[in-house]
Amino acid sequence: MELTDWIVILAVVLIAIAFFCGRTPANWSRENRARRLAGTRMLVQAACSVWAALLLAARGLFALDGLPGLHPAPLEALTGVTILIACGCYWSIRGRKMLKPRRLFTA
Repeated sequence: MELTDWIVILAVVLIAIAFFCGRTPANWSRENRARRLAGTRMLVQAACSVWAALLLAARGLFALDGLPGLHPAPLEALTGVTILIACGCYWSIRGRKMLKPRRLFTA
């Protein structure tokens, strides 16, 4: 895939996150709005992290010519991909928890 295709995929994912997470009811408090904004930010970070990991894997590990001007060792590229995927998973889990409404009473 060309780099343009990768950028279009990232744009579509970010627009989808903004569409689904941007709606907040008018009667929400400031704290709930801040939680919603922080959750949306974490989901955007997760999407960018996973996108970068997939781009690094596709261009750095599986491409025949590799990255132009940069030829990382496979172990270095795999380490970078693993770290980016781990960060993306963490931010995704935390972001989804922040988007859920807070519980008033616990049983």
